[in-house]
Amino acid sequence: QVQLVESGGGLVQAGGSLRLSCAASGLTFSSYDMGWFRQAPGKERQFVAAISWSGGRTTYVDSVKGRFTISRDNAKNTVYLQMSSLKPEDTAVYYCAKARGAYTNYERSYDYWGQGTQVTVSS
Repeated sequence: QVQLVESGGGLVQAGGSLRLSCAASGLTFSSYDMGWFRQAPGKERQFVAAISWSGGRTTYVDSVKGRFTISRDNAKNTVYLQMSSLKPEDTAVYYCAKARGAYTNYERSYDYWGQGTQVTVSS
């Protein structure tokens, strides 16, 4: 069974950095594009970033460009989200997800999800 487990969330001061990890099992990890989404209270789940199966292509929502970096280590079956220059508006539960095929910014393009990890950015 496919399992995605996020970790690395926590409380950080505005302007600080945090690295999220998503460990995958039950799938041929290197065969799939992966994405990160986030959901803040009262808001819809929002696409954050995605990465191709090889790591050669990435994409980001405009609000995090230049601040967040998605990467992956296929040898470790892990995808990362390095977050820097964090802002209070980045506060959310962050989820990693496996794409059905090529990545998109739509939730429906992803078929497996982790349980989420809380990121709280204080001012």
